[in-house]
Amino acid sequence: MKLLRIPRSQVRLGLALPWNVRDDAGVLLLSKGHLLADQKQLDELLERGAFVDEVEARAAAAEAAAAKLLISGGDPAKSVGKESSLFELWDRTTETLKALLAHPASEPDFPGRVQAFAQHLIALFDSNPDIAIYRAVRQDNAQNFYYGYTHAVLTAMTCILITRHLGWTQASTMSLVKAALTMNMTIFELQGQMAAQDHPPRDKQRAALLAHPAQARELLEKNGVDDVAWLDAVSQHHEHSDGTGYPTGCTELGDMAAVLRVADVLMAKITPRTLHPTAAPKDAISQLYRDDKGGPLSAAVLKVFGVHPPGDFVKLASGELGIVVQRTANPRAPIVACITDRSGHPVAHTERRDTALAEFAIVAAASDKTMLKRLAPERLYGFATVAVAPVSEGK
Repeated sequence: MKLLRIPRSQVRLGLALPWNVRDDAGVLLLSKGHLLADQKQLDELLERGAFVDEVEARAAAAEAAAAKLLISGGDPAKSVGKESSLFELWDRTTETLKALLAHPASEPDFPGRVQAFAQHLIALFDSNPDIAIYRAVRQDNAQNFYYGYTHAVLTAMTCILITRHLGWTQASTMSLVKAALTMNMTIFELQGQMAAQDHPPRDKQRAALLAHPAQARELLEKNGVDDVAWLDAVSQHHEHSDGTGYPTGCTELGDMAAVLRVADVLMAKITPRTLHPTAAPKDAISQLYRDDKGGPLSAAVLKVFGVHPPGDFVKLASGELGIVVQRTANPRAPIVACITDRSGHPVAHTERRDTALAEFAIVAAASDKTMLKRLAPERLYGFATVAVAPVSEGK
């Protein structure tokens, strides 16, 4: 095993480690995926000497390069040496997924490219999970034409959130994320049409919906996908344990299919469409909890989103209106960024409030959402950036 010293620039607070961290003898100190949240721990680690196996370092660099190439639209010149806002990177995911899945047969190593995109999504999520949830909840300017692709990305994000809480392995999470991205790949255009139409599905549309789980699996298999867990989750994501689902009415469902179905339904409920009223996240999660009779999966969803997830627009006991921006250990008491004063007048600078304090407790959902249409997320979170650089060899 050849070890490379990890420079300080490659280890950041709040970001998941892309490789295992070892001491100079090769002994494991921190596992891949670990999040460093304490500056003192980070300083002590780097002073002691932190190293990475050269093979792991090169693999992580290759994954990062593939992800950057995907989001650059395949142009290597656009993917080198540039820091991007987290919000910009999330904004690009819809178009990138559309380009990736539009003509799978023409893509060299289609499964590998889906894998690289899934790795990119996981990296974005791990950079700041609250921003990921915020984007799902705050869809004020959603475009119906892109509904299918956006829904796939948000469902994949929700799967990451749930599996992180449940302690799934990275391999299982990866298979599930790829299933979320591709479960509807034969009906993306239909989903866009139906999101915009003001009437219920026609018979032809309904038939396409019923057939899409099996058709999506068949298309994936034709294009080189042989991950059985991925394929099973796709074909079963509309099945129910009581046999009332489709397309086969089976009752023996895998864990991946169960999580995928919940994530799919939840995101559909909170995403704007012409015919379907958008449910508030709190109401959608509560409905899920009731339907599941408080089962472990719905309890996990309630825990990870919180009663008021990031992106929720709320009124505080102080009279201020604000946006939830950060979850806390208390699912009922998140951190809120206020966008009005106590009289309800807009303010130029947001102040963060701890809603665990009685003075700033959440008392209601805010109803007047006109001021949110042009609210930039950077105002609430700052200009959060992600930069990917290769691990360099130290002395």
